[in-house]
Amino acid sequence: MAYQTSSHSQTLELLMAYRQRPSVHLRNRLVNLNMGLVRKVAHRLAHQCAEPYEDLEQCGYLGLITAIERFDPSQGYAFSSFAVPYIRGEILHFLRDRANTVRIPRRWQQLSRDGEKARQALALELGRQPNEQEIATALAVDLDEWRSVKLASSNRIPLSLNAKVPSGSHQQADSSMTLGDTLMDVRCHIWQGNEEERIELQQALNQLEEKTREMIESVFLHQLSRQEVAQRIGVSPVTVTRRIKKGIEELVGLLQQQQALVIEG
Repeated sequence: MAYQTSSHSQTLELLMAYRQRPSVHLRNRLVNLNMGLVRKVAHRLAHQCAEPYEDLEQCGYLGLITAIERFDPSQGYAFSSFAVPYIRGEILHFLRDRANTVRIPRRWQQLSRDGEKARQALALELGRQPNEQEIATALAVDLDEWRSVKLASSNRIPLSLNAKVPSGSHQQADSSMTLGDTLMDVRCHIWQGNEEERIELQQALNQLEEKTREMIESVFLHQLSRQEVAQRIGVSPVTVTRRIKKGIEELVGLLQQQQALVIEG
């Protein structure tokens, strides 16, 4: 416990120094002090995926560095609580990117390459394009497996959003509609969802007592420290912290009520 307290104290001192005068030396010291955070998150996620632990750990360090760059000691938050979402987010981003590629067994990958060679050789030998059975026979595999190999190989290639979409009508065969045109604008969808949430939050904020709302908006929207808010309003930082906590609890209750009304409606 004493070691942890000392480590936390040292981390905070270094973060304050780094905030005033950033340097690679200070950043590296902070990374070394907080390696345990990265390893803890990486170990937890390593049990939920097939990626090597070492790759997850390296991505976690990128998240840790981002957290060091963005952390403001004056806000009064624990660095570990601030850093973990950045570490986890960087690793999850890596895993999402890896998941975008469809993987097929190595044997099928080799069969796909051998199949293309067999197709070319048979075309020269037969004077025509070989059928699937002839290729399967040349590869010494059954026809069903060869068809599965072909299907897996074709599905491995992602479709371009610029690919033309057939209209189903011969008269409109030259339609300029692309796959991207048929999809909802994701950014618009996200913006719409965020805007709805912003409106709901503002409605809930407007129902709070005026001073409490001002404190919450000053800290979370305008990024002021609790001490700055206390000086501006003329109360103690402890009072600011207590009222913000109470205000957030009220906000949660109000938002839950709004959600319940939406569901019932």
